[in-house]
Amino acid sequence: MLGIVIGFYVEITPLLSLIFMVVLLPILYGVGKKQPREGFPYFEISTALLVTCLGIFSVGLATYKSYQNHDISKEHTWKLKVREVLKPNDFSQRYFVDVLAVENEKAAGRLLLSLSKDSSSVGFGVDDEFYVTGKVETIRSPLNPNQFDYKAYLQKQGISHQIRADEKAILLVEDASKTLVGRASNFREHIISKLKAYDFGTEELGVIEALLLGKRDDISETTYNNYINAGAVHILAVSGLHVGILLLILQFLCSPLEQLPKGKTLKMILVIALLWSYAFVAGLSPSIVRAVTMFSFLAYAIHLNRPTNSFNIIALSMLFILLMKPLFLFQVGFQMSYAAVIAIVWIYPKLQRFWFPDNIFVRKVWQLLSVSAAAQLGVLPISLFYFHQFPALFFVSNLLVIPFLGLILGLGILVIALALFDLLPSFLVTLFNEIIEIMNSIIGWVANQEGFLIKNIPFDSVQLLMGYFIVFALVIFLSKTSKRKLLVLFGGLVVFQNWLIWSTYQTNNTEKLSLAHRSRNTVLLHQTGSELFVYAKDSSNLGSLAYDFSVAERIQNIAIKPIQNSYKIGTKKLYVIDSLGLFPLEKEYDYLLLTQSPKVNLERLLDSIQPKTVLADGSNYPSYVKRWKQTCSEKEIPFHHTGEKGFYVFDSADD
Repeated sequence: MLGIVIGFYVEITPLLSLIFMVVLLPILYGVGKKQPREGFPYFEISTALLVTCLGIFSVGLATYKSYQNHDISKEHTWKLKVREVLKPNDFSQRYFVDVLAVENEKAAGRLLLSLSKDSSSVGFGVDDEFYVTGKVETIRSPLNPNQFDYKAYLQKQGISHQIRADEKAILLVEDASKTLVGRASNFREHIISKLKAYDFGTEELGVIEALLLGKRDDISETTYNNYINAGAVHILAVSGLHVGILLLILQFLCSPLEQLPKGKTLKMILVIALLWSYAFVAGLSPSIVRAVTMFSFLAYAIHLNRPTNSFNIIALSMLFILLMKPLFLFQVGFQMSYAAVIAIVWIYPKLQRFWFPDNIFVRKVWQLLSVSAAAQLGVLPISLFYFHQFPALFFVSNLLVIPFLGLILGLGILVIALALFDLLPSFLVTLFNEIIEIMNSIIGWVANQEGFLIKNIPFDSVQLLMGYFIVFALVIFLSKTSKRKLLVLFGGLVVFQNWLIWSTYQTNNTEKLSLAHRSRNTVLLHQTGSELFVYAKDSSNLGSLAYDFSVAERIQNIAIKPIQNSYKIGTKKLYVIDSLGLFPLEKEYDYLLLTQSPKVNLERLLDSIQPKTVLADGSNYPSYVKRWKQTCSEKEIPFHHTGEKGFYVFDSADD
């Protein structure tokens, strides 16, 4: 993991790390032979260096882009292969594609392909190959402050460029080569088409696709948000929870095989084969591959039937996954899955030793609550860091839904099998549809208890690290209390609290004015301490601007006001000219903001007020912006267009 992080951020060439590994191997062999049991740990240090270099090497191969050997600033003919079909947005259909060739020369790397909405009828699937003529472009950084960084997200997928195209520029390749992932994806789409032929409700079918097949594209935004707010979104991602339940079901169903000669070995092989068959049915998505890999190792550990360190099994599965897909380390799903599993393995037994009820019903409820609490404690810092909210009623949704998840999964697999052979009876369709409908209703009820959903929680990277330190120290202390452990826990809480106090102090002493980018709108964000004043031309067209800014900057109060024509920023002045084109009465403004495509003589305006900087936001016509940019260039006045350079923070200090 350390090697992957170093390799990703430092960008060391794979060849250099390979040379280091070749040098370290004989050293490792030598010290392993001669190192005494007591003494300096040369062998352990050499091993750590070797696997660190292995991480650097693996991430170097995963992010290798030979297509950059060509002049990518020019237009080329690209041969591409679809690796993943992304959920379409309002403007385009997008794909992750592998580069096979550039100008008929073999090449490697990954790109983001964006097709305009009109060309989405092409309907590419995984493994489709085609030629496209175009010029790649760098993924843009966020245009607004504290906005989701899609560029950084794609870089952690091994993608740093995109190519835009339309249907006329694409030539599909006949008889393209097929991969296992492509076949799995096609088989999953075949299953979905079979299910759509039956009388499932739209919402219910979307949940079935997510719950059983790992495809969330057809879930409505309302239903998906309900699962998030209820703390049960993990149910909609085919992951460790589903595969763990499936493993228990398969272990039970295959237990008669133990009576045969070498039956236990046969049982293990069959269980692992069935787990991977389910992964194939679910399209071999990253989350299902992670989970099945982890539980395949666990199935082997169960087969050995001897005391096995669970953490070693978890670490072995992590090593295997990251060797194959090192960039998984940066995916939120990977981090949360392993955080939850490690927490369950570590904390759950301690909770069971803390209290073991005699009543079997109470015991089962306590076990379920213990698992849920352990998993939630493990993912809490990560969840707060990425999502900034905490569903206080998570245990209610888990208590009401998870006990029946085994039944839902078992019945769902039966439904899929019967649907594939066109043998699914209508009563089973009705029954399964009603079960999913009841589950959606329960989740919806929990999600609507807004008083128990804590939102807009600021949580930065320092709090993330300190949060895990506190969780670790708390569990250690409760396992076996001592003054030293209590001091460590108390020290972590003090550092965490001091960081909060320092962050709050910084917020209260901050004042800044920012020009945001928003199409067909003008938005100024004025922060004064823990208050945010949003000046907008159209208050209904703000998107998540105010929310993202307020969470990141620890804002407590937000007020929305109409745009004014002039602002005072410290000792400097800003004038806003809109579609009315009204010239200011005063002279010598420091900043001039052009909005709503005003029809003005810019040269005359610049000579009149002599601004030091001219700005244009997303409310202007592109042709106007291009003309203004040229005028400012001739006048040698800095010009900032938010659609090109992103948001602008006004400087209030004197030059």
